[in-house]
Amino acid sequence: MTTNTIDINLAETITEAEVARTRLDFAKSAPKVFRAIVGFDAAARAGLDPALVELIQIRASHLNHCAYCLHMHTNDARKAGESEDRLHMVAVWREARHFFTEKEQAALALTEAVTLVADGGVPDEVYAQAAAHFDDEELAHLLALIMTINTWNRVALATGKVAGTDERR
Repeated sequence: MTTNTIDINLAETITEAEVARTRLDFAKSAPKVFRAIVGFDAAARAGLDPALVELIQIRASHLNHCAYCLHMHTNDARKAGESEDRLHMVAVWREARHFFTEKEQAALALTEAVTLVADGGVPDEVYAQAAAHFDDEELAHLLALIMTINTWNRVALATGKVAGTDERR
């Protein structure tokens, strides 16, 4: 066997839990940074509809392939009264627009553009649609929320967080 074959076979036998154990605990290793992100997240949410907050976090987590955050935010959305139908439609909201208000659609489009910013920036029409539904303060908070969930997704992915192991409980 070649070294590459051994590495591939070894990687296939490592479980998600084992990966998580081999990665650092971000909150313990950088507590000031962790608290700063928590504070940024809390400030970003201020004044935004809690249901909309969860939809945004769910969509960004889909795009970033962050199972840990997706699990956490779909559970939070359910606790906040979000319907299963809408939760199932977030990933395909463009094909299921009737499940979402125009304001929610504008926020989801902005979430996608900001999350995937390297793919083409934030198109003027996407920004204008969001600006039509949110005043300047709300829009700034919406942008900050999108930035925080993208940060959380990256922390969770980089540190091997495992879906279903939310420490907040």
